[in-house]
Amino acid sequence: MMLTLALNSIKDRAGSVALSVLAMAVSIFVLLGVEHIRQQVKASFSSTVSGVDMIVGARTGATNLLLYSVFRVGTPTNNISWDAYQYIIDSPDIRWSIPLSLGDSHCGYRVLGTTDDYFRYFKYGQDLALRFETGRAFGQANEVVLGFEVAKKLGYQLGDSIILAHGVVSTHFSQHDDYPFTVVGILLPTGTPVDQTVHISLEGIEAIHRGWKNGVKIPSRISQEQEASEQPAQPPQSITAFLVGLESRMSTFRVQRAINNYRYEPLMAILPGVALTDLWQTMRVFENALRLVSTLVFLAASLGLTALLLASIRERKQEMYLLRAIGASPARLLALVQLESIVITVISCTVALLGLEVALLVSQDYLLSRFGLAINVNILTQQTGILLALLLITTALLSMIPSLKGYFQAKRFSG
Repeated sequence: MMLTLALNSIKDRAGSVALSVLAMAVSIFVLLGVEHIRQQVKASFSSTVSGVDMIVGARTGATNLLLYSVFRVGTPTNNISWDAYQYIIDSPDIRWSIPLSLGDSHCGYRVLGTTDDYFRYFKYGQDLALRFETGRAFGQANEVVLGFEVAKKLGYQLGDSIILAHGVVSTHFSQHDDYPFTVVGILLPTGTPVDQTVHISLEGIEAIHRGWKNGVKIPSRISQEQEASEQPAQPPQSITAFLVGLESRMSTFRVQRAINNYRYEPLMAILPGVALTDLWQTMRVFENALRLVSTLVFLAASLGLTALLLASIRERKQEMYLLRAIGASPARLLALVQLESIVITVISCTVALLGLEVALLVSQDYLLSRFGLAINVNILTQQTGILLALLLITTALLSMIPSLKGYFQAKRFSG
C-alpha cells in the first residue's frame, strides 16, 4: 500500500519529478562513468605488460620511459647504441631481452621495430602470450605484422603491401615509398597498445632508413628496396629501449644499479610496477578532482530533490490531512516521503546505468583506437554496487529534511 501511494504521488507530480530524475540521472551518470573509466584505465595500463622485470632506455624520467616504451605515448629523449645493448644483455643475470625501435608510423599508428623474441617473450594481462589471428611472425626485412586494430580499421589482409612513414605525422615527403612491406601476420586482439602497433624487424627499420640523413631522404639513383636486396641485413646502429627478463628476481637491484651506472652512455633501468605506481601517484590529483566534481554534481541534484519534496509537502496539506483522518500515523507519513525519494533515486540510477551502458558501447571502439584503452562495458561491478548503495543512503539522509517536516506537520494535524 505504501509503495502504491508513493507511486501515485509521483505520478501526480510527473513533470517536476521528471526534471529531478533527469538531473539526478545525469549526476549519477557522471559519477559512475568517472569511477568506471578510472578503474578500467588502471586495469588496462596494468595489464599491458606482464612478466617484464625491467625496462631500459636513455636517461629520462621513469614515467616518460614507461609511457613511450610500453604505451607508445610521448617521444623518446634519446636512443641506446647497439653496442651498449649487446653489452648489457650479455650479462649472465639476463635471461631474455626484447629490443624496441620507435620513430616511424603508418596512417597514425606507431611502427615498432623488434626481433622475433617479441612474439616469444612479450606477455600481457595474466601472463598471456601474443597469438596470431592469421599468418606468422616476420622472417624477412620487408615483412610486417599488424596489431588487430590496425588491420581491422585499415582493412588489411595477408599479402597486402603497405608504405611506412618517417615520424608520427605522415606527409608526402616523409614516406618510405621506395621500400614497401608485405603483411605476413595479424595478431589476435589483446586490449593493449599492441593492437594499435605495426611490427617490423630491426633489419626492416635499418633498411627503410638507408639513404636518409637527419630525417630527410637523400635522392638516390637506385631504390632502397633494390639497395637492401643487394646488401646483407645489418643490425641497427641504435634502438629506443629494451625490455628485460631476469634469471632471478634476487638480482633485480644489482642489475638495475649496474645499468644506471653504465659509464659509456647515460642509461636508465626502471621497474614497471614501481613506475606504474609513480604514474598513479601523479594522476591522483586529477582523479580526486574528477571525483570531487562528480560528487558535487550529485549533491546538487540531491538537494534539488530535497527542495522538490519540501515543496510537495507544502502543496499536500490536504492529502496528509486526509491520510491522518483515515488512520495513518505521522511515522507512516514520514516513511511515505522517504519511500518517494528512494523510488525517484532508484529510477534515476536505472536511467543513468542504461545511459552509461549505451555510451560505453558506442565509444568503445573510439577509445580503443584513439587512446588504446580497452574499456569493459560491463558496469555492474562490486565497485558500482557500493557506489549505488552510498548514493541511496545519501539521498535517504537528505530526504529526512522534508520527511521530518511532513512528520511534524502530521503531528499538528493530530493536535
